[in-house]
Amino acid sequence: MTTTENETGVAEAPANEIGRDRRRKEDQRLITGRTRWTDNITLPGMLHLAMVRSPFAHARITNIDTSAAKSAVNVVDVFTGREVAEVQGVIANAWPLSAEQKAPDHLPMPVDRVSFAGEIVAVVVARTAAEARDAAELVEVDYEELPPAIDLKEAAEDKVLAHPDLGTNISSVWSLDSAEAGTGGNVDEAIATARESGIVIEREYRQQRLIPAFMEPRSTVVDPTGEQYTIWSSTQIPHIARFLLAATTGTPESKIRWIAPDVGGGFGGKLQTTPEEWLTFLAAKRTGKPAKYTETRSESLMSGHHGRDQWQRLTLAATKEGRVTGLKVDLLADMGSYIAIVGGGVPVLGAWMFNSIYKFDAYRFTTTQVLTNKTWVDAYRGAGRPEATYAIERLMNELAAELDMDPLELRAMNWIKPEEFPFTTVAGMTYDSGNYEAATERAKEMFGYDELRAEQRRRRESGDPVQLGIGISTFTEMCGLAPSRVLGQLNYGAGGWEHAEIRMLPTGKVEVITGASAHGQGHETAWSQIVADRLGVPFEDVEVLHGDTQVSVRGLDTYGSRSLVVGGEALVRAADKVVERAKPIAAHMLEASVDDLEFSGGRLQVRGTDQGVTIQEVATASWAAHDLPDGVEPNLDAAATYDPVNFSFPHGTHLCAMEVDTETGAVKMRKYVAVDDIGNIINPLIVAGQVHGGLVQGIAQALWEEAVYDDSGTLVSGSFVDYLLPTAADTISFDIDHTTSPSTTNTLGTKGVGEAGTIASTPAVVNAIVDAVRDRGVTDIAMPCTPERVWRAIHAGDGADETTGAAMPHFDPSTGTEGTVDRTTGGAQ
Repeated sequence: MTTTENETGVAEAPANEIGRDRRRKEDQRLITGRTRWTDNITLPGMLHLAMVRSPFAHARITNIDTSAAKSAVNVVDVFTGREVAEVQGVIANAWPLSAEQKAPDHLPMPVDRVSFAGEIVAVVVARTAAEARDAAELVEVDYEELPPAIDLKEAAEDKVLAHPDLGTNISSVWSLDSAEAGTGGNVDEAIATARESGIVIEREYRQQRLIPAFMEPRSTVVDPTGEQYTIWSSTQIPHIARFLLAATTGTPESKIRWIAPDVGGGFGGKLQTTPEEWLTFLAAKRTGKPAKYTETRSESLMSGHHGRDQWQRLTLAATKEGRVTGLKVDLLADMGSYIAIVGGGVPVLGAWMFNSIYKFDAYRFTTTQVLTNKTWVDAYRGAGRPEATYAIERLMNELAAELDMDPLELRAMNWIKPEEFPFTTVAGMTYDSGNYEAATERAKEMFGYDELRAEQRRRRESGDPVQLGIGISTFTEMCGLAPSRVLGQLNYGAGGWEHAEIRMLPTGKVEVITGASAHGQGHETAWSQIVADRLGVPFEDVEVLHGDTQVSVRGLDTYGSRSLVVGGEALVRAADKVVERAKPIAAHMLEASVDDLEFSGGRLQVRGTDQGVTIQEVATASWAAHDLPDGVEPNLDAAATYDPVNFSFPHGTHLCAMEVDTETGAVKMRKYVAVDDIGNIINPLIVAGQVHGGLVQGIAQALWEEAVYDDSGTLVSGSFVDYLLPTAADTISFDIDHTTSPSTTNTLGTKGVGEAGTIASTPAVVNAIVDAVRDRGVTDIAMPCTPERVWRAIHAGDGADETTGAAMPHFDPSTGTEGTVDRTTGGAQ
């Protein structure tokens, strides 16, 4: 787009950037490769690291012989955990749920025992990456293999201890009870009443383990040669990482500069401080030379943190008319070998979302967090909310089937009405705004809901071997993490605020500094649109700086769909401060009173006249400082830190049509409609991209992705040959739209969109597949719904284990007892 210039030569701003499709500023350099990824960085004299990793999930290290590696060509250093035990620091657990939590110390490199396959046991530093890898093959490690704790349910019973020194695999137990909190009634009473005169639905669902599988593998470069340690890292959290490196290694924070250059995806997978980062820092410190480590894809899949991995036992109580009266959730959560930076809090984030958009009388949530000898688990796109949404949306379909009722009608009977907002839920969250009817009606219209239901009936009546199923997900999520006081009450180690600065340059250009560090979200474009509208400057004249702790000195980074609703609000407040700082200077230039000025479209104008100056002209006058009012500083720059007063609550209705071949188990997506309400939209083009990407990740959980370990603790899906990621050829074109209920808790009225598609799509797809074959006795199919699993479920009538035909085992975390579950009725046997 071109801009015009006024008489002063200053470009005039277009109107209404917010809400406008804008191609991303970032994309030109990203898609042409004219950018700087961490692995592109080469420094004079730089050394390279290779990691020696354990092939065993659980073993004592009895001896490590590094002599051959040390004598290899161009090897500069080799070190083990025992050699650096006192100086390597620790990997932080930033979210201990309670003082009673049991968590092993997570050293970057263990001293005498490995706890998962892929754990680092030695580091080789050489002049080239190839020489480092070759020398790593020469390190000889003797192990005494120990029995691993792999199966989540068995680990919860302490059959084998993942960390024998802890005496148990139970890391913590955390509960939220509506009766105790005063937000609802007693759930046991609600369930008892429903058993006598209503309906009780009991189910057990498996959230399989997933791997974030970002496009760019993790990479770290550390330069120790200046006055500061300069660290480049493919990370979502440069500010948090800097703080934690200082806090755990004793290095002064002022001596660390952490830079996240362009980052090729994260999805939570780079919301982490990693052993590799700490060890690269240590190698640079030991050698006095710049050091780089870039992981291979196999290393990424094996030792980068994983997501999900839960067993959910659910009891839903309802009246015979379909009104839900209570929900009890017992959750087993696999933490893996260590408690990750926010891993302990991930299941807890779902605690407030199992009730979703529905009005329940009573609710209790209990999570038991279990240590195993697998890669540790942490946040993955949605972090606790997808797991909760899957459970409640599957349950609502089960209740509808029990009542022989249309599942959308059942949902409408139970959801919060538009006139009831703001609404405090049974879990204690206050939803500020929403309109579930509007989103659902629009989705039904786009989907052709009634026509597809009619087609479904015809196929069943004709005995067509390819059946049609319709899946529904009416969801909400809590995002915009989060009010600092709330996080403090939950023992989270940091706050939820965000910081922004605006620098008005003397040429009329604008620099924006944000603490929200992008890794593909389009911040540079959206932030430019916000500032262009708020200050009335051209979009092209705004430069957004981020990801460098020496440029953006304050920030809490990017995760949990918080960038816009928290970071964007900080930006708005900084822009408003710029305008207020400009007013006395503009008034002096115009020989008017400050009280007589109004600001609109980038001009400070005397009310009722045509006398005015642009904010760029004021910036130039401020810089020259030739004639400023007494006591006024010669700059317009401003900063703001915003701590949100509440989470934000986007919602939507997703509808999915799936065709299921009952003879082969093959599934095919026929149609997918997503209507999301994310409040006011800054850039529809960016939003569409976020929704599309999120949908694919959620659909992938339903259909394709699963991290699988064998009994010895080896990840057998450790490459893209075995860990199935979808391509464009595996998906269809999605139909998306939006309704708008602006948030009432931030100036922009935004709610967040980064995780919405992932949260909503998984239950929509599985509900559709189950709906297609429910008449054959199927009420559940374990994810991913592969053709084999679908075929087995059809032929087993869903009453038996897919492989053996035996009743499926069941673990009750509230009592520690094991039994079986009848998956046709849901009742315990």
